[in-house]
Amino acid sequence: MTDHLPDILKRKDEHIDHVLAGRGAGAGSTGLEAVRFEHQALPELDLAAIDLSASLLGLPLKAPFLISSMTGGPSRAADINLRLAEAAEALGVALAVGSQRVALETGGAEGLGRELRARAPTVPLLANLGAVQFVKGFGLDEARRAVEMIGADALILHLNSLQEAVQEGGDRDWRGVADAIAAVAEAFPGRLVVKETGAGISTHTAERLSGCGVAAIDVAGSGGTNWGLVEGARGLEPRTRAVAEAFAGWGVPTARSILNVRRHAPGVEVIGSGGIKDGLDAARAIRLGATVVGQAAGLLEAATRSTEAVVDHIETVTAQLRLACFCTGSADLKALAQAPLLDEAAARF
Repeated sequence: MTDHLPDILKRKDEHIDHVLAGRGAGAGSTGLEAVRFEHQALPELDLAAIDLSASLLGLPLKAPFLISSMTGGPSRAADINLRLAEAAEALGVALAVGSQRVALETGGAEGLGRELRARAPTVPLLANLGAVQFVKGFGLDEARRAVEMIGADALILHLNSLQEAVQEGGDRDWRGVADAIAAVAEAFPGRLVVKETGAGISTHTAERLSGCGVAAIDVAGSGGTNWGLVEGARGLEPRTRAVAEAFAGWGVPTARSILNVRRHAPGVEVIGSGGIKDGLDAARAIRLGATVVGQAAGLLEAATRSTEAVVDHIETVTAQLRLACFCTGSADLKALAQAPLLDEAAARF
């Protein structure tokens, strides 16, 4: 084990505590509340017959949900990961694991091994590494090892520049990251997702990622967990916290981020995440152009308890999404994406 790994393991463990305690809750909103559906009093639908099936990277889903990346594999996260995998399989939704950097550098699974695929044999499973690591020594070999480690269908490269800049000892030189993403995309055609981590996607970034050849973008917009605040809460120096707190409302809101990708990255799948509270928020994200909706922090507390708690949470969100379809007269998600709004300008802002 290299000298820095104990610190990484400790940091990953502390992340769980800080998110559960709400210390990563940023200021501002997701912007999704501006999307107000027009109620259809005569839906002419059977609620139970509404089709919520979707797909991610060509892989089928029973409902349009991704259990988003939330842990990087410290020892106590192993149970969390297994519960998430079991819930994903039970409900037919996708699962993205947290960063596998530690697992690669230690040669140990740290809760991120083949047992995840064994628990979730039929659903989309996404591996995950930090994009900045690909200008710090990682290459295609590490990308392939991350995928093979869990038997994944695709790979996520996450963008966390705000977090790294605040984090004491974080990676602050991001020169060349776009070129590195393009190289990984070429090696994983149709299987590379790029994910923000709470600060959203601008029009410029959407265009650059589209040019890099990525298959999907997970917007992870502002309005949810702010990882700059999490690192500020962890910081030993008062200045670290003060710097982070100034950025409590930083980022591109989730609603705007979805629209940015839809408009400026044509042909790229959109994963709507960042502060998704419930199934109505999921419906709003789909109306703006998301194909699949991701949730992480909202699931973490349930995942610390049991698989059943995770299943119950997702089933509740699914029921809320189904009701949104019913009350908008939408027989499926394609219809929901075109459902009338009280203020059509909300879908164009």
